[in-house]
Amino acid sequence: MINHFTLRSTPIEGLQLIERSHLNDSRGFFTRMFCQHTLQNLLKGKSIRQVNHTLTRQKGTIRGLHFQYPPYAEVKIVTCLRGKVWDIAVDLRKGSPTFLHHHAVLLTQENYRSYLIPEGFAHGFQALTSDCEMLYLHTADYAETFEGAFNALDPELLIKWPEIVTERSTRDASHPMLTEDFQGIEL
Repeated sequence: MINHFTLRSTPIEGLQLIERSHLNDSRGFFTRMFCQHTLQNLLKGKSIRQVNHTLTRQKGTIRGLHFQYPPYAEVKIVTCLRGKVWDIAVDLRKGSPTFLHHHAVLLTQENYRSYLIPEGFAHGFQALTSDCEMLYLHTADYAETFEGAFNALDPELLIKWPEIVTERSTRDASHPMLTEDFQGIEL
């Protein structure tokens, strides 16, 4: 029997790197992207409710930092289907010993990795190549009135983006910086 996933912990509790096995032959390859049974403990009993696919055309583009407040807080599983991205999660959980700390991983089409980001984290990424395609699995429906975001260039977050920032959406660039009033997300 093939073990389709190897889970790797990160320095921030709850964040997991999922390494997917892949089978290669003369036709190409096979890899399992998701398995509810295998990953159910990480999903905390929730099911995948939404799947999104994005294309980021320009190297250096940043998307994020996005999250949703309860009751629409979500677990995300993020995968790079084409290109290369520096994918980042920021701990926003109230009372967490790593509150406002971040961790980033390299996701590429070649490394067969996915990033599991639990509830209470903001998520974003920077495209390290042009024409990056990303696949997102979410455990909650998108709810505009419960959406939150912070500015990815906020100096308080101490994020060192690996490339020169070439593009951000008007919406992402207008997201607020952190204030002392933000005490975290209560889950």
